[in-house]
Amino acid sequence: MFLVVLTSLLVWFVFLVARGQFWRANICLPDDYVQTKSAPSIVAIIPARNEEKYIGKALESLVNQRYSGKFSIIVVDDQSSDGTVQVANAAAELNGHSEKVVVVNGKPLPPKWTGKMWAIKQGIDELSKYAPDAVYVLLTDADIAHDCDNLSRLVSKAETENIRLVSLMVRLRYKSSWEKLLVPAFIFYFQKLYPFSLVNRSGRKEAAAAGGCILVHRDTIASADIPMSIRTSLIDDCALARQVKESGAIWLGLAMDDTRSLRRYDQLSDFWSMVARSAFVQLNFSVVNLIGTVLGMLLLYMVPPIALMFGWLFDWKLSCLGGVTWCLMCILYFPTLRYYNASIFWAPSIVLSGLMFTAMTVDSAFRYWLGQGNSWKGRSY
Repeated sequence: MFLVVLTSLLVWFVFLVARGQFWRANICLPDDYVQTKSAPSIVAIIPARNEEKYIGKALESLVNQRYSGKFSIIVVDDQSSDGTVQVANAAAELNGHSEKVVVVNGKPLPPKWTGKMWAIKQGIDELSKYAPDAVYVLLTDADIAHDCDNLSRLVSKAETENIRLVSLMVRLRYKSSWEKLLVPAFIFYFQKLYPFSLVNRSGRKEAAAAGGCILVHRDTIASADIPMSIRTSLIDDCALARQVKESGAIWLGLAMDDTRSLRRYDQLSDFWSMVARSAFVQLNFSVVNLIGTVLGMLLLYMVPPIALMFGWLFDWKLSCLGGVTWCLMCILYFPTLRYYNASIFWAPSIVLSGLMFTAMTVDSAFRYWLGQGNSWKGRSY
């Protein structure tokens, strides 16, 4: 048991000094962005399926961008059964920018396509008609509210550093009890899986993006055959990043401004479904990867507190080692908590969130084996 706990401590120490020091949570777009000499034309494509609760605020944030260049928006209604179209049109008219917004009625989903990629394809097909001079395409979701200067920051990053894809991990909602427990941990785990500093480094194989906010050069979309080349990808944002990084630079960072997700996770089931629908996909549907992941998560997040508690009764050395490991774990979690302005007293809860994310991953595998697959908004892949 002592060797097991020591292994856990060594792994956390490796995270401290290596793995791109992902835990720092300090890679972001600067507020004092450089205003480029030209303001290239941009078009936003928003795939929307049953998003009447959020799309109004999302569109309001986009039409009110303080961007000096030409900017237009294509909303692709992906066979919605609610009032998504009506809310989208009303939001554009209410803000006096109806000329900027085009709502396209999506066609039925064909075989061997995911819904989001099919909607994005239909939006790209409309570029020649509604935005023929667009240099950049902003791929964003119908539940994302953008800071008024977000477009300017994204374009500045892309233009000044010749980056073909710039993506932001937007702030997830952080209000309910479940969100406070799980959201910072989710960001922490995502950065551990895809260290931003390594993703952003040329010559490294790591590639990732956050699907809620991706600015990509239009030429890159054509040369990488997007979205046709990733039409079956269930984790489409990272698949897109891999395609782009094969031929150009990409950049991924945290949103430090008011660019945020509007989606609510008031109930555990809301967050659980979001994770479970793609966790086993991330493991390539491999039982070996699943077993390795479960054992790794237990080693990292459960062994230290167990050693601390049981060692207190039987072996003080074991207890001390478990306590030191847990403290190191909490220290590495502090920057992500600070990103959400959360109290450091939430830090020990990372062991509970680790156990819950492990359970979500196992549930994701069982859903796949039971034929439920990747279920989202009435579709199962």
